[in-house]
Order: sequence, then structure tokens, then C-alpha cells
Amino acid sequence: MKSIEIMRGKRLFEDSGTGHNRWHPDIPPILEVEQNEEVILPTRDALDGQFSPKTTIDDFSDLDANAVHPLTGPVFIKGAEPGDLLEIEFLDVLPDSWAFTCIVPGLGFLRDLFHDPYMVHWKIEDEIATSPQLPGVRIPGAPFLGISGVAPSHHELSRWIKREQDLMDRGGLVFPPEINGAVPSFAPVPSEGLRTIPPRENGGNLDVKQLSRGSKLYLPVLVDGALFSAGDAHFAQGDGEVCVTAVEMSATAELRFRVHKGEAAKGNIVGPVFQGSKSNLDIPQNFTATVGMPIDDEGNNLGEDLTLAARNALLAMIRLLELRGWTRQQAYVICSVAVDLRVSNAVDVPNYVVSAILPESIFNDG
Repeated sequence: MKSIEIMRGKRLFEDSGTGHNRWHPDIPPILEVEQNEEVILPTRDALDGQFSPKTTIDDFSDLDANAVHPLTGPVFIKGAEPGDLLEIEFLDVLPDSWAFTCIVPGLGFLRDLFHDPYMVHWKIEDEIATSPQLPGVRIPGAPFLGISGVAPSHHELSRWIKREQDLMDRGGLVFPPEINGAVPSFAPVPSEGLRTIPPRENGGNLDVKQLSRGSKLYLPVLVDGALFSAGDAHFAQGDGEVCVTAVEMSATAELRFRVHKGEAAKGNIVGPVFQGSKSNLDIPQNFTATVGMPIDDEGNNLGEDLTLAARNALLAMIRLLELRGWTRQQAYVICSVAVDLRVSNAVDVPNYVVSAILPESIFNDG
């Protein structure tokens, strides 16, 4: 078994030999492992320790968004070559005792409606998260790594930068390469390194909650050694992570790697694939669900628009939670950490259906 040591009391730039917050093929590995060897990978929280149990919304103005996300790695896996398929088995993810969820103005699925910052502090104990900001709510743990990815090649790096710039030129919300806050700071990483915000074909910020203990993730290898990195651990999350944060924490992951020679080169797998057998993440026995269809506020039918259907399902759930006595911001946070958005119908034109599923077991009286 091999492990990486990090100093969680320090920011990543103060402990830069242990990780990075940009994707770039020139970032050297900090650990080399054999196939099937167990690896211990400690991680920092998504905001690189900028928040603490004492943080309030008054501290949001000091937040350095360029420090998102600190990743631990890269790990060089012996025998991995471009064209191979890397299998990552998640043996365990051990949570910290404190976590947070926050609404950040300008981000999130409903960023046009939620303009004020909001902060929830969680205490994690006996595999349950509780918060004084959400009295009576108990979130069961299913810890996972929000980010698991391999390094892009120089070819993919250039191609992905171009397509994201094209989207930004068309008015899309994109986080382009940014020198400020980049770790490591040596050239050309700050000017060329891809931000960790969006997921891509190399994995990255997938935020797939089913990648918990016992699951496996498969990623195409793009550079020698794969150069795997991970971070952004979550204690729990609703499918969608709609307010832009889950139950965010630092954690320690136990992983194992295997290389499937030549499998990605066959062209059948060009992006992330995952497997799992966890039953505690299925639809709960006792739940309440709302549905959304692609009909806008003016009553216009925008047929087959799953984004609008998901938005309407989420807004309906927020209204339901408000009727139960929660504030609008509390309801949004509950949706982000516990409510699953599911595509229920993508065939009955024009009104595709997305469901928002709330497990009633999170409430004391559930």
C-alpha cells in the first residue's frame, strides 16, 4: 500500500508538491504505483480550506474562486499508455467531521433566482450529517469523490480550450484558463491549464454520487502513466447538486487501479463509464416527488427541453418545501444535498418529464 501525505492546515499553494488545481499534461506525478496496489489519497475540500466552522456569509467576499478545486496527485500508474482504459476502484472514502454547503451568487442551476449567499455547517457523526441551519434534517452518508480524472494530452488540451472558447464567444458560461491562483505556478500550466470546474472526456468534476464505496470508474488513458488525480469529496449529494455545492468536506480515499490494454483505442469508450452495486442510493422506500415538463412561465410549450423540465421539477420541489415551513434558501440547499433529479420520460413528445425525488427519511419525522 502506498500513500500521499498532505498538510490540510495549509492551502494548496503552500503545499504545492502534493497537488494541483488545473489540468495539464506537464504536471509531474508525485507518486508512482503498480497495478492492483492499494493507494491512500487524502484530499482537501473543494474550496481549498478557505471556509471553516467559523465562516459566515460575510466572509464570502474574500473567497478566491481561482483556487477551486485542489486535487491530490497526479499518480503515475505503471503500464498505462495512451489507448488503454484505466479502471479506478473506490475501496473507501473516509469523511472529515465537518462539512459545509453554500449558495454562491452567480453559480448553480437556479443562479438567476438565488442572488444572496447562504451558508450551512454540517457535523458528521455516525455516518449522519446534521446542521443547526437545518434543524431536524439528517443526511445519511454515501461519501464519494466529486473529481476523479486523468491528465489530458497536449492534443486534447488544445482541442478542449478551443471548443470552450467557442462556447464562451457564443455567450456560454465558461471558466477559461486563469493565471491567478493556478497551482502549480510554473509555465505553461497557469496560462494553458484547464479549469477543474467542468467535467470532460478525461473525467474530472463528474459529481456522480454513485461513485461511492465499491464502485468502479473507467477512463481512457491519454498520456503515459495516466496521471490520475482526485479531490472535491462529498459526504452526500442529491443528483444534480443544484445549488452548486453538496455536503463538501475533506476526506481520505482508498483506491486501486487496473489497466485494460488497448481498450480505449478500440473507439468504443471515449469518455467516463462507471459501475456500482450500492443499493442505498436507489429510490428510497418513502419519498415525495415533483415533476417538471418543458412549459415556460408564459405557458409556452418548449417541447423536448429536458433542461426546462428539470428546472420546473426543482422549482416545484422548492415550493413544496416552502409550504412545509422551510425558507427558500433552506429548500434550495436541501434539494442540492438530498433530492435526486431523474429523467422519467424522454419519449412522450412534446412533454418530456423530469422528476425531483425527496427521501422523507432525512427528516426526523420521516
